[in-house]
Amino acid sequence: MKKSFFRFLNRINRAVLPKLSDKDPNKLTKFQKGILAYRYFVLIHSLE
Repeated sequence: MKKSFFRFLNRINRAVLPKLSDKDPNKLTKFQKGILAYRYFVLIHSLE
């Protein structure tokens, strides 16, 4: 159930949140870094 929840959350993230992979991580604001960390956390848990 945990894996399916994170897969669903990952689909929502891809549709709603902006892509930040093309930007330099050192130049992101704290808010953008938080979004990037959240997306990474959800992605890793959806793959486990």
